[in-house]
Amino acid sequence: MEPFDELSIENISKRDLLLILKSLEFTYENTKLDEFSNLRKNIIEELCFLTNSSQDEFLRFLEK
Repeated sequence: MEPFDELSIENISKRDLLLILKSLEFTYENTKLDEFSNLRKNIIEELCFLTNSSQDEFLRFLEK
């Protein structure tokens, strides 16, 4: 396996991305481990920055 430091989300569908975010939220709610909440927050912040949108706008877009 070749080592890598970054991933591209170009090939992740909206549905899969929403599922990942919802899974992180669910896992945090059931474990109270901050790592899951922080990861979800970081992913959303980065994607909002890249799409020039607010968190609410971005999540509504994924849910369509």
